[in-house]
Amino acid sequence: PSPAFAAPPPPAAARAQPPAMEKAKRRLTNLGVPAAMKAFFEDVEQAPPDAVFGIKNMYSKDTDPNKINLSVGAYRDNEGKPYMLDVVKRAEELLVKDTKRNKEYLGIDGHAGFRKVSQELIFGQEAKSLREGRVCTAQCLSGTGSLRVGFEFLAQFFPRRTCVYSSNPTWGNQNTVASKAGFQFKSYRYWDAKRRGLDFDGMVQDIQAAPSGSIILLHACAHNPTGIDPSPQQWQTLAKVIRERNHFPFFDAAYQGFATGDLDNDASAIRMFEGLGFQMLVAQSYAKNFGLYGERAGCVHIVAPSAESAKNLSSHLKRIIRPMYSNPPKHGAEIVTLVLKTPELFKRWKEEIKIMSSRIIAMRKALRDELVRLKTPGNWDHIVSQIGMFSFTGLNRKQCELLINEHHVYLLYNGRISMAGLNTSNVARFAKAVDAVVRATA
Repeated sequence: PSPAFAAPPPPAAARAQPPAMEKAKRRLTNLGVPAAMKAFFEDVEQAPPDAVFGIKNMYSKDTDPNKINLSVGAYRDNEGKPYMLDVVKRAEELLVKDTKRNKEYLGIDGHAGFRKVSQELIFGQEAKSLREGRVCTAQCLSGTGSLRVGFEFLAQFFPRRTCVYSSNPTWGNQNTVASKAGFQFKSYRYWDAKRRGLDFDGMVQDIQAAPSGSIILLHACAHNPTGIDPSPQQWQTLAKVIRERNHFPFFDAAYQGFATGDLDNDASAIRMFEGLGFQMLVAQSYAKNFGLYGERAGCVHIVAPSAESAKNLSSHLKRIIRPMYSNPPKHGAEIVTLVLKTPELFKRWKEEIKIMSSRIIAMRKALRDELVRLKTPGNWDHIVSQIGMFSFTGLNRKQCELLINEHHVYLLYNGRISMAGLNTSNVARFAKAVDAVVRATA
């Protein structure tokens, strides 16, 4: 700049630098450090958005008053609003009145009462493994955290490095979590796109063909994203194949009670495997069935060969958790423990689970009936044969893009929708949009 626009010289006091600073600058110069250092992370590019939360963000930015969000797996009431269970409100009221409560740290493996009631809920109070003390449990950060700790445990202690086999398709975060623990993953057939149902023969063939001693990741109920579960007889066949091939089952149990409205029925696959004497892992979450999405309440369970082994494995779960997140949050665990230990609250919780699952079943029927009324090309019976929170519609990516861009309906690009996002006010509008994109791409 010209002298006329030059800044005035700083005062003498400002120009003078402490001897220590001058000494430090000379030391850096002697080390060959340039005066202007390059930013450490300048070349880091933006990561791609998460498949689910990226679409949720698109929905949030959409100003259309009739937009519909069917992307995120969280329950909504018939007004389309987040639903806080009455039993959770009641439990919180009781907890606030408890003068003995505090906000101290939990232990590394979490709330002892929470671990116990979680074991009994998922395995059944009379489970042989519980009576024999062969189950070790750690409270974790809901479903994802339980999977992460479980896979880290397997990475350290599974007898041989192997692949994790998950269903095709599966919940997108499962494979990512497994890979972060160092596992490669492969898939077994699950969804039959032509029949829009379970490809059970393909599933069995792929699990049989997997190298002996592989880790088989299974959805306990309400398969995400397809909403299609094996029948009880098919679960028996799967157990037989997994035992013959010496595979290790790892169950993801995110929807107990939410699939059929019956807690015992939704845990039947896990209980069958436990009754047959399988060693296994179970990742358990209370996000959906308690509506505790933000409280991150969950558990990882290991069914061990003996009580002594369970004690040893528990010590290693703690060693995994301590440097990962130190210890889990307290509030959600206190809510779940109080509800499951209090007969009156437990009864009310089961009633509310039934209310939520029944509303979703009603929305399945309403959607199918509306598509039939519109004479939408194709067969839509799979919508009512599927169970749980999600429906795998069979819509292709082009049709999903049209729904998002032209009809303000937000769903995953693989065609998965959250049935909880539908209600009596928007189900007809959604069906009409589906009818339009199916006809436009015929």
